[in-house]
Amino acid sequence: MKALGGKVTGASADIALGQAPFCGRSALLQERLSGFDLQQTVRGCLGLVQVDAADCVHAYALPSSSSASGASRLRASPGIATSDGPARYVFVVGTGRCGSTMVEEVLARHSDAGFLSNLEDRSGIGVWARRWNNQIYQLVPPTLTRKGRLRFAPSEGYRVLDREVSTILSRPFRDLTAADVTPWLAARTRTFFDRCAAIQGRPVFLHKFTGWPRAGFLAGIFPEAKFIHVVRDGRAVANSWLQMDWWEGFNGPDHWQWGPLPAAYLSEWRESGFSFPVLAGLLWKLLIDAHDAAAATLPPGRWLEVRYEDVVESPAKAFATMLEFAGLPASATFNRALGRLPFGKDRTQAFRRDLETETVAALSSSLEKYLERLRYPI
Repeated sequence: MKALGGKVTGASADIALGQAPFCGRSALLQERLSGFDLQQTVRGCLGLVQVDAADCVHAYALPSSSSASGASRLRASPGIATSDGPARYVFVVGTGRCGSTMVEEVLARHSDAGFLSNLEDRSGIGVWARRWNNQIYQLVPPTLTRKGRLRFAPSEGYRVLDREVSTILSRPFRDLTAADVTPWLAARTRTFFDRCAAIQGRPVFLHKFTGWPRAGFLAGIFPEAKFIHVVRDGRAVANSWLQMDWWEGFNGPDHWQWGPLPAAYLSEWRESGFSFPVLAGLLWKLLIDAHDAAAATLPPGRWLEVRYEDVVESPAKAFATMLEFAGLPASATFNRALGRLPFGKDRTQAFRRDLETETVAALSSSLEKYLERLRYPI
């Protein structure tokens, strides 16, 4: 399982080399792949067939603007809706445990969206197949994209970012800002994302970061980028963190990846009797503070804040807003796929069931100003 900053601290059910591929076990997926011209690509991606190394190199190479043959090969690839210009970057950000994964995974089902997959993150076998991410993802039934099982889905990609960019992106102890951008980092980050986007040839490239927003850093490299901030009731987020085996708050803020608590938050935690639920709430405030600060540095029209609770209450309305913001056109195919996806509302108030009444009251008191601003009932 992956921690907020990208640390792997437990077993994962994502697809990896050497594991039996799920598509060989799914009659539904096999039926949907029957006669499809990407069948060999999908099977190779999931480990069913061997793939020629030359194909891998060709698919991973970034087409040069000076190479008409390279660019034409990319545009001529079957099923790819290529963009005439560079991709528009849209980053989905949030504290973690906030619904950002759900938002990115739904947006990634739009035919104009490219993304980094969990297969690419976990091993080099996925690199050559990067161009087919969208097609593969649309072929895979939603039941085979869920966390906690063998799956194919968008990924934050901290492993591949560590390998190909820098470890600064995966576990910084504070938020990354424009001041952290160096020429070396800018070149590596831009090259990595531009290469992914060019190979996939989609007008919009999506990527998600959780924990620190990193928006100032990213905007310093991608001045055209937009950000969708997914926010969730801080009491629900705190409750979820407390149930995760990777949450480092039980070691205290001197031993987690988020750096020291501000003096006011440290005093509040001390006054709570060093309550772990209160500490989780303070972490939520710390990260919301960082998201607010990052948003304030961006020009108008570059930051969209959506509440998880509004998304699950009215998915069609919420995603219509996000599609327009991201520059993804309305699509009947996307809307049909959206209509087939389950959006459970049962977890929005689960913290009231999972925590003692006194604990909920302590959290509500600590987060009161934030909850009121974000329109959450106390």
